[in-house]
Amino acid sequence: MQEFKIAVVGLGYVGLPLARLFATKYPVVGFDINRKRVNELMEGHDSTLEVEDDILQSALVKENPFNNHKGLYCSCDLDDIKEANIYIVTVPTPVDKNNRPDLTPLVKASETVGKVIGKGDIVIYESTVYPGATEEDCIPVVEKTSGLKFNKDFFAGYSPERINPGDKEHTVEKIKKVTSGSTPETGKIVDNLYRSVITAGTHLAPNIKVAEAAKVIENSQRDINIAFVNELAKIFNRMGIDTHDVLEAAGTKWNFLHFKPGLVGGHCIGVDPYYLAQKAQEYGYHPEIILAGRRMNDTMGEYVASRVVKCMIQKGMCIKAANVLVLGITFKENCPDVRNTKAVDVVRNLEEYGITVTVHDPWANPSEVVHEYGVESFKELSPDKKYDAIVLAVAHKEFLDIDWTQYLKPEGVVYDVKGVLQEIANERL
Repeated sequence: MQEFKIAVVGLGYVGLPLARLFATKYPVVGFDINRKRVNELMEGHDSTLEVEDDILQSALVKENPFNNHKGLYCSCDLDDIKEANIYIVTVPTPVDKNNRPDLTPLVKASETVGKVIGKGDIVIYESTVYPGATEEDCIPVVEKTSGLKFNKDFFAGYSPERINPGDKEHTVEKIKKVTSGSTPETGKIVDNLYRSVITAGTHLAPNIKVAEAAKVIENSQRDINIAFVNELAKIFNRMGIDTHDVLEAAGTKWNFLHFKPGLVGGHCIGVDPYYLAQKAQEYGYHPEIILAGRRMNDTMGEYVASRVVKCMIQKGMCIKAANVLVLGITFKENCPDVRNTKAVDVVRNLEEYGITVTVHDPWANPSEVVHEYGVESFKELSPDKKYDAIVLAVAHKEFLDIDWTQYLKPEGVVYDVKGVLQEIANERL
């Protein structure tokens, strides 16, 4: 293949860091259908906070770089990616309201690639899917749209994303990358491409399905382990035993796996197990452990709300019309991502008791929270208001050094989902 000209389709939490990294060595055009997002990036700011503004600005070029040596240009114009010979798809793979895989973004991205892909080009998918999705669901769309023949006119690869939103230590280049190709030759090209920018190295899987399966079990495994400690929390709370103390003691053994109870949301761990379960059922197998883990983790918002209410009742509080402050609405700490956050489950379940809930989150975009969930959130708090209870749902760094008792009524309750407010918490998950 001639020199790489890379188009990254989808400029979210995964696509932008990857595009920026590739732009340090290659000409890259980032394509996204969201014009507001593209304009923001070309002005040198990333609202997801995954790429720092100075780093983004140093990578940007003012015009399409395909005739130059390297650099990143972002665009909504399909014509700007026609000259690419590598197309990398980094779009979301959500589930619908019934927890069934929704491949709509992936299908539309494949149609986009099909309109511009040429002979000899490679399309690489990074989106998390079930084994077989790339070759059985995506590639036929590219074939139909382009009129080209797979593995004759164009080729495919799969290299699952391993981005950890909000993590400034394990950035994209520092995480080992799994690669694969639709032919042995394509696999080597894909592997060499990623190896050229991933300092942690790569692992070339024998085929695309193996790479797809590897990714989906990474998150399923973590989901199951967290479900286990969430169940332990429910058991030990009934016994009057502090779960965190138990885990600390058990963790002194060298081979004990360190997981903590909590709310399991986000666009990966809270979603990917459903992709594997769906495919397993198509093959006539009903996955018991995977789905049991999902059911456990999906109930934790309701469980937290019920424990908060119980603590309030034990202190003689009137629940109806009580005021509760929920700290954090993003799906994880120190990150603005609110996709599939389970903190909102805590809010909604508290409201079902007739409680008035105030959500405070310095990281979340209030308009995005309203758009996604119909929940109002605030970046700042009124210093004079006192609450009947405070629930720490997300352990943002800004929350850790504040004396929250100043916002609490004299007999108020502090419920600590994350186990970080040990001195003032009435109860920890």
